[in-house]
Amino acid sequence: MILWASLLVLAAPVSGPLVPISKSVISLQPPWTPVFRGEIVNLTCNGFRLYAPEKVEWYHVSSRRRNSSETMGNILEVRDSGEYRCRAPGSFLSNPVQLIFHPGYFILQAPYSVFEGDELVLRCQKRGKEKMTAVRYIWNGKVISNSSKSTDILIPQASLNNSGCYQCIGSLENAYVLKSNLRYIQIQELFSRPKVKITDSQPTEGNSVNLSCETQLPLERPDTRLHFVFFRDNGVLLSNWSRSPELQIAAIWKEDSGSYWCRAETVTSSVHKHSLPLEIHVQRIPVSGVLLEIQPQGDLVVEGETLVLVCSVAEGTGNITFSWHREDMEESLGKKSQRSQRAELEIPDIRESQAGSYYCAADNSYGLIQSEAVNVTVRSVPGNRGGLVAARATGGTLSTLLLAVALLFYCWHRRKPGTSSGQSLNPPPCAPTVLLSTGDGFLGDTTRSPASPGPREHPHPVCPAPVGLQLLYDNVHLKERNLVYSEIQIVQPGEEGAASTSRTSVENEHASTVYSVVKTQLWDDSAGNVSSEDEDAMEGYAGVPLMCLVPDPKPPAQ
Repeated sequence: MILWASLLVLAAPVSGPLVPISKSVISLQPPWTPVFRGEIVNLTCNGFRLYAPEKVEWYHVSSRRRNSSETMGNILEVRDSGEYRCRAPGSFLSNPVQLIFHPGYFILQAPYSVFEGDELVLRCQKRGKEKMTAVRYIWNGKVISNSSKSTDILIPQASLNNSGCYQCIGSLENAYVLKSNLRYIQIQELFSRPKVKITDSQPTEGNSVNLSCETQLPLERPDTRLHFVFFRDNGVLLSNWSRSPELQIAAIWKEDSGSYWCRAETVTSSVHKHSLPLEIHVQRIPVSGVLLEIQPQGDLVVEGETLVLVCSVAEGTGNITFSWHREDMEESLGKKSQRSQRAELEIPDIRESQAGSYYCAADNSYGLIQSEAVNVTVRSVPGNRGGLVAARATGGTLSTLLLAVALLFYCWHRRKPGTSSGQSLNPPPCAPTVLLSTGDGFLGDTTRSPASPGPREHPHPVCPAPVGLQLLYDNVHLKERNLVYSEIQIVQPGEEGAASTSRTSVENEHASTVYSVVKTQLWDDSAGNVSSEDEDAMEGYAGVPLMCLVPDPKPPAQ
């Protein structure tokens, strides 16, 4: 694998637009350092451009001399110790890379650069054919490994804590002990510690804010994949893991104030870091400009309508508590708490007794602010409809009773026997049943119980058989002010098929006529005169036959 040979001063930011970094970078192959004298190391110069440059400038500084050279291509083969730099076309000069060609017999090799999460391999190398029987590794003066099977040591995931001074000690078959050179290894950050930033550290309630979790990747590892998550206070999760380092809060509220922090992590979870907390204080605007309006508009409301009280504020954020009041009442008419600058209260079917001065109040924890009072006048409905209907129903009931008595008397009179001694003086064996349909849809039922038949009674019943009559009207016409009944029915009980009841014309002198519209009285004005409208109404129910009630009885045989 290719390991970068230098750590650039500039780095690629994860959050925000990428800034072109045009600084050359040197990598080594093989990636180990130091190497034994006489071996060869290939240096590769990588510039800002993705393709290999045609010509590269190289600079070598050693203890004895300083020189420069150019190569066709970006690879330089070196055998001498010293400091190397390069510059690719279109890029700046790279950072220096220090190479050591060791003249010794026993060395400790390690990668030139190691990043967090990398696999760190240390190699204890010896020249010659003698075999080592055991190898010990020392880290900061402590033995961390002692093995007779392997000359290498592996640290699977390096961390910043693994930085330090390393050395290896080998034992040969002839009991000789070899000590390597001391080698300081610095583990480099794969990405910097993230930092939370916000578009406004003191945002106003209800506004949107953007949070970003900013970190930087080294140019040697520009393809490192990270994902992010945001928290508030003691671990309140604000988002799921995401490849985006930004989080938008559509609306922030005062209760969202607190400490915000983020966490960045590699997709393999090998390296993870969290930011320091950022205190965010959300500002609340106190309530002001409280106004009460009524609907329908105007201060006059008709009795029975729905009165809507609209309370609004000109300014104020957060959770606002609205309340509605009438000046002559201690308790409020209602309360609502919501994140809105406007609230409504409905009073259905308002009455004249509810007229008065109304006002509302609003509070968002900075104190109660009241509106000016609005005087509401409730106008009653002219000619109370409910009372008029009740009065007509009462008058109609009395008229019904009087009419029923009159019809009963009329039916009995038609059956009254003549002066002949052969006729009975007893009442007829049947009585009419009077069914009355009143203005409220109620059918009154007035019935006379039939008397026991006498010995001298007519051999055939003089009343028709019971017949179910069809209603002409089933309720009163409420638009007619003085209309009481819509129909009257009379049913005579008797034998089946003895007689029939049928509708007939008024010219039939043997038919009884019942009118389908009956009025109790004529409405007159203050002078006692009957209006022409009522006179026309009188003609509306004259001569309208409903049914034949009772036929004339035949005279007795002589």
